[in-house]
Amino acid sequence: MARDKTYLLAIDQGTTSTRAMLFDAQARPVASHSVPLRQIFPANGWVEHDAGEIWQAALECCRAVLHGLRGGQVAAIGITNQRETSLIWDRKTGAPLHNAIVWQDRRTAARCAQLRKAGKATMIARKTGLLPDPYFAATKLEWLLKHVKGLKGRDIAFGTIDSWLIWNLTRGAVHATDVTNASRTMLWNLKTRDWDDELLKLFKVPRSVLPEVRESRGDFGAADPALLGAAIPILGVAGDQQAACVGQACFTPGDVKSTYGTGCFALVNTGHAVPRSKNRLLATALSRRQYAIEGSIFIAGAVVQWLRDELKILHGAADSEALAKQAREAPGLYLVPAFTGLGAPYWDADARGAIIGMTRDTGRAEIVRAALDAVCYQTRDLLEAMRRDVAAAGLKRLTRLKVDGGMVANDWFCQRLADLTGLAVDRPRVIETTALGAAYLAGLGAGLFRNEKDIAARWALDRRFRPAMKPAARDRLYAGWQRAVRRVRSESSDK
Repeated sequence: MARDKTYLLAIDQGTTSTRAMLFDAQARPVASHSVPLRQIFPANGWVEHDAGEIWQAALECCRAVLHGLRGGQVAAIGITNQRETSLIWDRKTGAPLHNAIVWQDRRTAARCAQLRKAGKATMIARKTGLLPDPYFAATKLEWLLKHVKGLKGRDIAFGTIDSWLIWNLTRGAVHATDVTNASRTMLWNLKTRDWDDELLKLFKVPRSVLPEVRESRGDFGAADPALLGAAIPILGVAGDQQAACVGQACFTPGDVKSTYGTGCFALVNTGHAVPRSKNRLLATALSRRQYAIEGSIFIAGAVVQWLRDELKILHGAADSEALAKQAREAPGLYLVPAFTGLGAPYWDADARGAIIGMTRDTGRAEIVRAALDAVCYQTRDLLEAMRRDVAAAGLKRLTRLKVDGGMVANDWFCQRLADLTGLAVDRPRVIETTALGAAYLAGLGAGLFRNEKDIAARWALDRRFRPAMKPAARDRLYAGWQRAVRRVRSESSDK
């Protein structure tokens, strides 16, 4: 490698924004630029993104952080993305044929209920590690192929957002995804590590529209020189949560991290054997042929955005910490943010949000605190299920939780998370670990880092939050949360 190729470019395409970050050869952040992403709500429970807007924002962000550099100074590009968000485009023109359907979208809830009723859930879980839910890409793609007009005779490509960015960066030369994103489609077999013919038939998906699946640390082509000033190789790709595992150095079976962005996603590394959750969690691929058990919460940071944008009781997300500190004790007050249903371990697409237990003296501070508490309680939901799966697999007991994402800049929230889960909460110095993980993957491919041990040695603790609440009080509050959740569950759900 030439000596001047000492930078890494990470594209972090998320649910509410698109970001590019430039890292030096030691994986230290050098520059960052982000662009907000417009949310489109065509109908109740439907959520879409403009794929063209995503690409233009990604290009703008990359050019902004590379300003003043020669393209040849960048060793590699890493990409991380919101998973499950799905789109189709025309291979000849490169034009999207419909808005991207976002992972939060619930339009295929009835189809998923039909699959469960038809007894397909066991087969789907056995092959993919997933449960029939609108969250995953398969029913989104099925819907697109059925409802988008004018597809007959067209050469169509399907992809999650990573594939879309790769396609555009390479000017259509590469149509590929990585194993972590493929494992979230409900079309990819964890054991065979290939698209599954039985599932393709079930969802009426032609194999020809699908991207090639490559390892996360691999060659995904190179950016067209006209875009970024040089043919920069794309050498690392991973879905946001798996990228965060890399950024958090969760390389050993039993390591667990939880990321707090729009949603919350906790993953525990289970090693090289394909795991089977018996507690309604998911099995998913990590890089380097490792796997994880994952719990997914649909609404985490999004509840703070809701308080700010819809209820107008916050001027900015940072205000939530000060208000939570001011709140009076409010026994029995719970906010269940089931705005798009409930994720793991409930998987209830028809549940809806509620504030339960309000009294005359309930004010905005108490509601803000209940919202932050809800993220902590949902995390405990995941950890309780995860503890049982980890014990059954013979892995080490969970003793600490590595956290990252925008919400963990809030000290009050981190301490409350430790108190309500009973685990020590470790916050790293770099909390934007999704972009960092993408940079690490690209750096491994480019030879800037030798191996995973090299990456693990760079992980640095910012602060450890230890539980201070008595177990009896913690359990009493959690029991109230469970009662509140039961009240918002749909009548058709298995409560």
